[in-house]
Amino acid sequence: MAPSSQPSQPAQPFVARRQAELRERLPFADRQDFEDAARGLIARRAPNAVTDADGRVVWDNDVYAFLEGEAPDTVNPSLWRQSQLVARQGLFEVIKGVYQVRGLDLSNVTFVEGTTGVVVIDPLLSTETAGAALALYREHRGERPVTGVVYTHSHADHFGGVKGVTTQEDVDAGRVPVLAPEGFTAHAVAENVYAGTAMARRAAYMYGAALAPGLRGQVGAGLGQTTSTGTVSLIAPTVEVTTTGQEETVDGVRMVFQMAPDTEAPSELLIHFPDLRALCTAEDATHTLHNLLTLRGAVVRDPHNWSRYLTECIDLFADTTDVAFASHHWPTWGRDRVRTFLSVQRDLYGYLHDQTLRLINKGWTGTEIAEHLRLPPALEKAWSTRGYYGSVSHNLKAIYQRYMGWFDGNPAHLWQHPPTEAGKRYVEFMGGADAVVAKARTSFEAGDLRWTAEVLNHVVFARPDHAPARDLLADTYEQLGYGSENGTWRNFFLSGATELRQGRFGTPTVTASADIIANLSPRLLLDALAVQINGPEAWDEHLTFDIALTDTGENLRVRLANGVLTHTAAPQRDTADATLTTTTRHLPALALGDLTPQALTDAGIRVDGDTTVLDRLAAVLDPGDQDFPLVTP
Repeated sequence: MAPSSQPSQPAQPFVARRQAELRERLPFADRQDFEDAARGLIARRAPNAVTDADGRVVWDNDVYAFLEGEAPDTVNPSLWRQSQLVARQGLFEVIKGVYQVRGLDLSNVTFVEGTTGVVVIDPLLSTETAGAALALYREHRGERPVTGVVYTHSHADHFGGVKGVTTQEDVDAGRVPVLAPEGFTAHAVAENVYAGTAMARRAAYMYGAALAPGLRGQVGAGLGQTTSTGTVSLIAPTVEVTTTGQEETVDGVRMVFQMAPDTEAPSELLIHFPDLRALCTAEDATHTLHNLLTLRGAVVRDPHNWSRYLTECIDLFADTTDVAFASHHWPTWGRDRVRTFLSVQRDLYGYLHDQTLRLINKGWTGTEIAEHLRLPPALEKAWSTRGYYGSVSHNLKAIYQRYMGWFDGNPAHLWQHPPTEAGKRYVEFMGGADAVVAKARTSFEAGDLRWTAEVLNHVVFARPDHAPARDLLADTYEQLGYGSENGTWRNFFLSGATELRQGRFGTPTVTASADIIANLSPRLLLDALAVQINGPEAWDEHLTFDIALTDTGENLRVRLANGVLTHTAAPQRDTADATLTTTTRHLPALALGDLTPQALTDAGIRVDGDTTVLDRLAAVLDPGDQDFPLVTP
């Protein structure tokens, strides 16, 4: 099917009216966030584009220069305000001895000066942007060596740039300790490998990776502007933080940690600097409502724990904190303001959790709760609770999913048709594709965009070659994007419109890099291979092989039978078809897909026995598709 060449459209009058109503309703005269976002600026990077070794641009913050003045009708004014704040870039002094570079990636990197060098907290997503941030810091604070690295949690935008600020050699030599919360490596690599292909494809929508920045395009993702597209690296931690109250000193920088697992990330920690009276809240308290279930896909997060850990944070650190900063957005200064900020964030997640459970127990479904539940006025009017990244709507559905799963209890929803088959039946019932599009156009002109999108989606899945349906659905998604306060919703809607008009754009940013793969433990590596087995193709296949790890002495038996790849470390009575002898460092070569004996030998893996076993295994591997369709069948 040929994509449409239809251009983007202006905002419809009903969208413009809603934007105007929001301008009147929210406290735009409050400029405190703008003062805080500008405070401590030392220098900006000019120009603020970053290239990789081949000259490819992997980050360009200058493309957001259009974010000036009042919001146009094609951008929600609240999201416009947030994007103006988040797009501010440069080196900032948080307090004496603590500096942040903002506007060089989706996240911030923090530099804490020690006795002889600097401790780096959360070194961005790409080595190129992290290296540029370090260079900007050194230009204005001197050539201080990096003497430590801290990862606050297991998301790639907080560790991927580590090799832009230090080296594996310096870490291995003990010159640069790397601190991270318990379970960090397993969570970091698993999230980017198990369902990494699907997550990365959807992340392209979430961050508007293929959208041109501009008044009708990408204006930011609420948490940051977008993701960089450089080299994702990883150096495994050397110091594991396991308990709240654990204290570590690196290069004279004293840090007291609070564990916060299963909040914004499955492994996460907050950091208090008692000598500096400063608190790093990682990503558990930022200037937005965060995601309980990110639109790219993830395990549903626990808002009850999230709220509880923020209460603990207040109890532990609020009285001895003069500034709170995070790995996104801008700091909050003043002991009383810090306490208020943390309390509002705490109440936000607690309210969403508790009220969703109250309504679940009254028989409400996730979509019903999302449609009707509102935040209390005091929370709704606080800028830091607005849904720029997570939304009240999709977070409430996530809480329902966490407790109740996908099924809402209505038998009609227990065994529904998939989208294409349902679409064909809906379209036939409604009089055919042309009739549905005609009726949908009336709904579009009346401003009922949600209904227009729903019915046209049926037409596109039933008749993907129906050009008028595709064009009107693209127009509908575009108007929904223009009205979205949530940055990721806007990006999803506009990305859907783009793919309907121009064709699929694939996955611009892939986080399952060579470094991520190299840090897979043997068991995680085998799990990653298991989810690539084409079950039906492997139903009649039966093979075994052993993996002998010479550096650890561990032996694993791997078995493929009934379409399932399993492994165990228990002693086996029988002899395997083949044996692979290698080290944990070389074993990840299995994930590269070339399982021929010569390729494995070249990668440091010796194969003994029946070498055809690996050919048979390779024949039933079915890697993911980085360009699978989202808005069409």
